[in-house]
Amino acid sequence: MEDDRPGADDWLGRLTVDGAERERALAQLHAILLRIARTEVSRRARQHAIAGPEADDLAHQSADDALVSIIGKLGEFRGESRFTTWAYKFVVLEVSSKLGRHFWRRPTAALEAADWERLPDRFGISPHDHAAAAEFTDAVRRAVAEQLTARQREVFEALVVQGVPLDALVVRLGSTRNAIYKTMFDARRKLRAALVANGYLPEPTGSDSGPTHDRAAL
Repeated sequence: MEDDRPGADDWLGRLTVDGAERERALAQLHAILLRIARTEVSRRARQHAIAGPEADDLAHQSADDALVSIIGKLGEFRGESRFTTWAYKFVVLEVSSKLGRHFWRRPTAALEAADWERLPDRFGISPHDHAAAAEFTDAVRRAVAEQLTARQREVFEALVVQGVPLDALVVRLGSTRNAIYKTMFDARRKLRAALVANGYLPEPTGSDSGPTHDRAAL
């Protein structure tokens, strides 16, 4: 992110004085937050099926609420990073939260039965090879039922099978992105081990060293 600050000390000073200088600082900071919000909304727009005025309105709401949060927490800024870097997390959090709530408010957000038939294509199994596709799908479903905890099943089925956006699942479960990443990573390892053991996936050739947010990866 570019450095729009006039100086870390200047931000705090300008935002805590009265008068026209504070108003100019607030306007400048809001413009920075709005630019960040628009970038974040645009980056996630396709997954959340949001565009046009609706997307811009969500970006404005995120910037507005982030500004309120930042002003309320100025005393927590310790100067260990650039002020704009510190402020960045507030607006990104607002975008994630608002996108998540937006997904569940849409009439189309009502989920149908888990569409397991889409799984084989995500693993490179030709849709014309119906027998292999059906066998693979059954193997995944068995592994999900037998190897995963209830929480891991919920996360896997939402992200991978139903295609729920991560932001929306965070809202639905009252969790965090990092917690969902970790749950998905643990589920992924268990499923891959089961599918490799039964000959449905090849032995891994690289290191499986950290969480991933790739919904389709096993």
